[in-house]
Amino acid sequence: MNATDRTPADLLRSALAADPARPLVTFYDDATGERVELSVATFANWVAKTANLIQDGLSAEPGDRIALLLPAHWQTAVWLLACSSAGVLADMDGDPSRADFVVAGPGRFEDGLACRGERYALSLAPLGRRFPSPPEGYADYAVDVPSHGDRFAPYAPVDPEAPALIVAGAEYTGAEVVERASADAPGLDLTGPGSRILSALPYDTWEGLSAGLYAPLSAGGSLVLCRNLDRLDGEPLAKRIEAERVTATARQDKP
Repeated sequence: MNATDRTPADLLRSALAADPARPLVTFYDDATGERVELSVATFANWVAKTANLIQDGLSAEPGDRIALLLPAHWQTAVWLLACSSAGVLADMDGDPSRADFVVAGPGRFEDGLACRGERYALSLAPLGRRFPSPPEGYADYAVDVPSHGDRFAPYAPVDPEAPALIVAGAEYTGAEVVERASADAPGLDLTGPGSRILSALPYDTWEGLSAGLYAPLSAGGSLVLCRNLDRLDGEPLAKRIEAERVTATARQDKP
């Protein structure tokens, strides 16, 4: 993190300038066996393409609201940073009827139809596969995003003091996201470059978003994001932590 970083998109640009080749997000889905590793450069490329889709494909403007009906997933992280890049408001698990646009994953397509604006569907399948045919009322993100540019420039500068994120009913500006994530990092044992956190927290709370994206990004660290980690425990989990060189973990306590 640099002193001039005021938005999550700024944090990503700083990470890209510092070391584009290093791993930034490693994603596991223990229900499917999927493992995806994205370097800073690859993640930033996905973010740029998605921000261009938001700005040019959806014609979204700063202040518009996109309801993200998505789980903790590497593509969700991409959408969060793309929203920040374009200056639109990312509403995690928000009310689709109050949103200008909706991005939804499996199990949430029916909910998303309450939005009168355009809607994108994500299959969340391994390798970001396309749908055989997209859900009714939706365009397929995997079909449309590849045609968008690898570089992104907003038509108007993004205001760090404008609303950027809603999660669990609380609204944060871009500057507040950066400040809170930076403040959270030490408590998550994210101490700078080389720190690597394994997070299995959902994205429906600030704590989940911070541990699972913003705090490692603010600290110059990296993330191992795990979905369905409850299917992995004991020795296999210990082996993953060792193999991925994890230095910190954020997991829900078992009941």
